Order: sequence, then structure tokens, then C-alpha cells
Amino acid sequence: KLTSCSSSVVKKALGLAYGSCGMRLNEVALLFGISASTIASWKKKYMVGGKMDIPEIDPDEIERISDVQISKMSDSELKSYIHKLELKSAVLESTVKVLKAEGIEDLTCDERAAIVDALPKRFSVKAALTVVGLSSSSYYYCKSKSIRPDHYQQAREAIRKEFALVKGKRGYRYIRQRLRERNSPLILSGKTVRRLMAEEGCKVSYHRKKHSYNSYKGEISRAPDNLVARNFCADRPNKLWLTDITQFNIPAGKIYLSPIIDCFDGMPVSWKIGISPNAALANSMLEEACTHLAAGDHPICHSDRGCHYRWPGWIQICKAHGIIRSMSKKGCSPDNSACEGFFGRLKNEFFYGQDWKGISIKKFIQELDDYMRYYRDKRIKESLGWMSPMQYRKSLGLAV
Repeated sequence: KLTSCSSSVVKKALGLAYGSCGMRLNEVALLFGISASTIASWKKKYMVGGKMDIPEIDPDEIERISDVQISKMSDSELKSYIHKLELKSAVLESTVKVLKAEGIEDLTCDERAAIVDALPKRFSVKAALTVVGLSSSSYYYCKSKSIRPDHYQQAREAIRKEFALVKGKRGYRYIRQRLRERNSPLILSGKTVRRLMAEEGCKVSYHRKKHSYNSYKGEISRAPDNLVARNFCADRPNKLWLTDITQFNIPAGKIYLSPIIDCFDGMPVSWKIGISPNAALANSMLEEACTHLAAGDHPICHSDRGCHYRWPGWIQICKAHGIIRSMSKKGCSPDNSACEGFFGRLKNEFFYGQDWKGISIKKFIQELDDYMRYYRDKRIKESLGWMSPMQYRKSLGLAV
């Protein structure tokens, strides 16, 4: 292609392939280290009426092949040239083996050394190092790494252990913090922890699934305005609450979770779990949340337009406790994205990737309730100074 070959090379290739020299197309392709289909496409594009129409190319932007006339090469020169082409081809094939990609320009020294080791034995290391652009000292330095002691062996073992304890559901920031909190602290940078996790196969998997449950049943009653406008920040507890209902499908049946999330610190203030997304589930959850209100607390309770939040029972509870209702735009999940984010973390860490066969609905409800308590009391997060929501409130004197 013209992006990698000079116009003189194109002319030579076309001249040999379609001239009177008697060379076959495959032979010309081998000489130039390109495919026969590429030469054929050049003919179709640039040989019009027996004449060549090739645009001018800046020599600084191309890598020229030797200007020696191929047709005038001696047998020894031709064999040497072919050997170089075979070596370049072998290097590219080895690149594919190492990285599953073409090109060696952006490879690390370790990766280039691996390519040299992957080459067929008929190519010498010295010649291969020239092609891959690696010095012999760098090559043998990379080779010696496998026999040098691993200074991160203890860290690797600790990372695998901490990652297993959370069932592979927390990222490198959490693992880094857990390493620093050990009896024998391991102080590593986030970049190092992330690299070691990748090398040890500690990769967090995130499940993506379309929502299958929709609580919208039409305009049952007038929807209140959206008072939150996607600003999910609160400077004190019980100022802004979020709520929604999410569904869990297991072989034993369907289970529904209805929580209240406080935007001050992400704490689940209250929650109810049941087998039906009915008014009793949502109303009992709200009644329990109201027991945590202090005198003068009148939180905004933001939800989607689900029917649970538009029935008379829900509206009456809000009025009785001075709760201000707020609702998202119809069918607009970003309007309640903070609550959706809570459900995403919950399902990634607790639900997805687990085998729920043989688990009864009663057992599942108990395990889900245990996780909600863990999330409230023990699950640390960086935004709270590596404390759980309950620990954070206790540190501020807001909880006993």
C-alpha cells in the first residue's frame, strides 16, 4: 500500500508482475514482502491505459525498501533479500502470537523479547533483535527476569486473598485500602495494585442486563415535580431520600427489594423484601424509614413514576410525616440514577455470578437482608474516608 511503500516500489512491483520479465505474480509478491492481492489492486488503481498515475509521496513519511533493482540481483543477494523478508514475516507472525495484534512499534521490551523467543529456530537471535528494534543487553535483561526474586510475592498472595473475600466484586482502590489496613500493612500505589491484580487474574466482572421489571401503570394520580433535577447531594442526613423497587429472578421465583437510600452518605435507611411488588412492600418500608426522622426533618423523597408512589396509602404517609414528594420524568432512569447505581453495585457484588439453584426464596431473602446490613454497617467506600455509612455517621456523632 502507498502508505507504507514508495512510488518506485509500486512501479517495480507492477513492472515485474505485468512486464515481459516472465516472473509470476506470487514470485513478485515474495520479493517485495507484500501480498499478491495488493499488487493486483495497485494495477487496477494506477495502471490506466498502460500508464502509471501515482501521486507524489513525502519520503519522510514512508519506509523505503531497497532501491536495488530486483531484476539485477545476483543469486546470493536475492537469497539474502528473501531471507530478510521471511524474517520480517516471521516477526509479524510472532507478534500475533504474543499480542493478538499486528505491529511492533509500541511494544514493551518484555514483549519484544517474547517475540524473539517465539521465532523459528532457523533465525538467529542477533538478526531478530535488529528487526524488532531491541538491543542484546535489553533482551538478556528481560530473559533474566524469570529467575530474579519477585519482590511483590507477599503482595500478590494478599491481593488474591482480599479479592477472594469479596468474591471478586471490588476494584483495585478497595484492595489497596485493605492491604494498608492489614496487621502487617502493605503500602502500594494504586497503579501497582492494579497491575498486580491484572497479572494475578483478579478482574472484576460487571453484568449488563436489560431491566425486566417496570412498575409504571399509567397516570394513576398527578405526578409531583422533579425537585432533585439529578442533584443527588445532601449536606445532612434525612434531607434527600431516594427510593425504587428492583427485582431478582432465581430458579425458586421472583423476589423484590424496596429500599430508602439517604443521599448524605448512601446509607440504606430502611428496606423491605418480599415476593410481590405491592403497596404493602413500599408503604411498610416508608413507615420504617420515618421512625429515623428527628424533629424538624422533612426530607424530599424522590422516586420514579411507579404506581407504588402514587397510591393513596403512600401519599398519606408522606403527608403525615411532612415528606416532600418528587418524581422523575416518565421513562427517564437518569433522573433517579443514584438509586439505580445502588442497585447496580448491589447486584454486581451480591447477585450476579452466583449459582442460586437449590436456594429457596426464604433463604435468598435472608441472604439479601444480610447483605443490606453489611452494606450499611461494614462496606467501606473511598468517598466516606474508607468507612461504611454507619461508621461515618458515628464518626460525626450522628449515630450511636
